[in-house]
Amino acid sequence: MQVPEFRRAMAAAMSTASSLGLSVDDAIVLQDSNKLTLRLLPCDVLARVAPVAQQVAQFEVDLAQRLTESGCPVAALEPRVEPRVHERDGFAITLWTYYEPVTPQEAPPAGYADALARLHAGMRTLDVPTPHFTDRVEEAQRLVANRDRTPALADADRELLGDTLRSLRRVIGERGGSEQLLHGEPHPGNVLTTHNGLLFIDLETCCRGPVEFDLAHAPDEVGEHYPGVDHDLLRACRILVLAMITTWRWDRDDQLPDGRRLGTEWLSRIRAALDRNS
Repeated sequence: MQVPEFRRAMAAAMSTASSLGLSVDDAIVLQDSNKLTLRLLPCDVLARVAPVAQQVAQFEVDLAQRLTESGCPVAALEPRVEPRVHERDGFAITLWTYYEPVTPQEAPPAGYADALARLHAGMRTLDVPTPHFTDRVEEAQRLVANRDRTPALADADRELLGDTLRSLRRVIGERGGSEQLLHGEPHPGNVLTTHNGLLFIDLETCCRGPVEFDLAHAPDEVGEHYPGVDHDLLRACRILVLAMITTWRWDRDDQLPDGRRLGTEWLSRIRAALDRNS
């Protein structure tokens, strides 16, 4: 967030928590991108703050409640307040349980795969309207085609991303495998290593598709421990996901630190992966 918006977002989170009877004297920034994540002290609550116009917080709150009740490995909402979205000064604020990180924080591949398999098992029991993973692919395709939104993307790289997104979306769709509710982005940044085990966060990206699409976001070793994986499909999904996240890095509005360098590096990785799989 920009500095003025950042300050308003922090003040909105602190005042919201205080109005709900939580003790708040300070806030520690844990993540600052399109959404601000804060640790509120001394109540020790995690606050997630986003502009009202950009959020799907109610969906995330509802889904987190249902998954928690099903025993799925997801971060829980803060139990001391009503589980809902709070709006203040143009921001949507949700309050979550804060989990003290465990050292080492890197999740072992077998444990990662087990936690993701348990999350998927719980998600299969839910009937939740969500986008299809191809909707997100289409968003990336539109971004690649929009030169105003991606002005720094060279023509050859634009063609590479467009062709990769289009062809792999078709290849994955033609395999006709089973699909279900997915996390959408279960990468290591959305996995907490806690005293309660591995917990997934950031459920706003949920979509429907094959489990291999979720596995494509995890480290390669995780797929070796997940039961019943279609490894050919997983390889295709990995390149597709890499093309998608590379596209986001070329968006002129992308706020990821060092994003342009990553975008350049990932273009090279896409070319290498396509060469290996050709």
